[in-house]
Amino acid sequence: MLRNDYGHLGPHRQRGATFIGIVTIVAILGFGLYAGIRLVPLYLEYMNVVRAMEQVSTEFGGQPTNANSIAVSLGKRWDIEDIKSLTSKEVLISKEGNDFIMDAVYRAEAPFVANISLVVDFEKTVSIPQ
Repeated sequence: MLRNDYGHLGPHRQRGATFIGIVTIVAILGFGLYAGIRLVPLYLEYMNVVRAMEQVSTEFGGQPTNANSIAVSLGKRWDIEDIKSLTSKEVLISKEGNDFIMDAVYRAEAPFVANISLVVDFEKTVSIPQ
């Protein structure tokens, strides 16, 4: 029979993960978790933007209105929801046919590590039927 350098029969095999392998896996999972923690507030704020726009659409839906009164109502909801990534004046309000369209397009950033930031682009369009 052939013996290897360790005196065992057959090939020498190690089982399990090494310490460096475990540290690498934990580091990758840690960075992913940290990125998720940094992104959650951006998505929560986006949900507030969507909620404010939909509430304005419900408020003015089916009744005559103008862009100025929509903007004022949107501004009040912005204050209530404490939205900081964009101002209510940055929401484009236009008229298409008989309906008004509110269009919010913005980019939100969250610092990640040192000079690296996480950037998310959001876009939401809500129609106000007249």
